[in-house]
Order: sequence, then structure tokens, then C-alpha cells
Amino acid sequence: MTRMINTLAFFILFLNREAKAQTNHEVSKMDLLKTEIIKMDSLLFDVAFNQCDASLFKKIIAEDVEFYDDRFGLNTSKGNEIKSLAEKCAGTEKLTRKLDSTTIDKLGDFGAVQLGEHTFLVNNIPVGTGKFIHIWERKDENWILKRIVSYEHKPIKK
Repeated sequence: MTRMINTLAFFILFLNREAKAQTNHEVSKMDLLKTEIIKMDSLLFDVAFNQCDASLFKKIIAEDVEFYDDRFGLNTSKGNEIKSLAEKCAGTEKLTRKLDSTTIDKLGDFGAVQLGEHTFLVNNIPVGTGKFIHIWERKDENWILKRIVSYEHKPIKK
């Protein structure tokens, strides 16, 4: 009987250790995912959008992008997104975006979902806020922005 209890106790300890190792592995995977998506957000906005790097923008946006916007509706043209960036960059006022907050979670083997809030600035002066949902697809070792929902745009009251 004592031998059975010892075997059972050993088995329970083994399972507990395995569960902790699995949990630590999952936490590490989520940390890596969050780091990668924050990097992609920075490339998309801090570099491509804020610094007008159209070639980088083209690499990040999916060919079959869907962009849902509370002000303009649906755009399914990558070409229109690139054109919109070019028009923004050709303007006399410098429009930029600053990330205020974000949460990121995995979407199975497909990729990740990013929810966030950001502030838009014109010539470094905050002019509005908005919320967004980004669906990122993992293609080999690259991340591609597949779906964008941009909503709840509000001017900043002075």
C-alpha cells in the first residue's frame, strides 16, 4: 500500500511539473508574439506612416487587405491604401500617429489580433483619437496586416 501511495505521489508531482513547464512555455510564446506584433505596429506606424516609407508600407499590407473605417466605410484595395499614404505624405501638414495602448492575442495558427487606441497629431499637436483592431497573418517568418477596423475617431477638445 505504501508503495502505491509513493508511486501515486511521484506521478502527481511529475504531472504538476509538466503542467508548470507547459505553462511557462506558453507564457514565453505569448511574450514573443507580443514583442513581434509591437515591432510590426512600430514599423507600420512609426516608420511607414509617420516617416512616409511607402516601400515598407507595401510589404506590411496584405494584397487582399480589408480596411473598415467608421468615417469612410470599406476599402479592399491595397493600391488605394498606398495612394492614401502618398497623399498624406504630400500634404503640407505632418500627420503622425502615436500608440497609446494595445493588447495582443494569438489567433491559433493563423496569426494574431491587436486591439488598441492611438492619438493622431498634426505638426506634433494632438488633434484626435481612435481605436483599432488589426488582424495579423503569419506567413513563414513574416507578419502581414490582413484586416483593419478603425473606429471611434474623436477630435481632441481644446
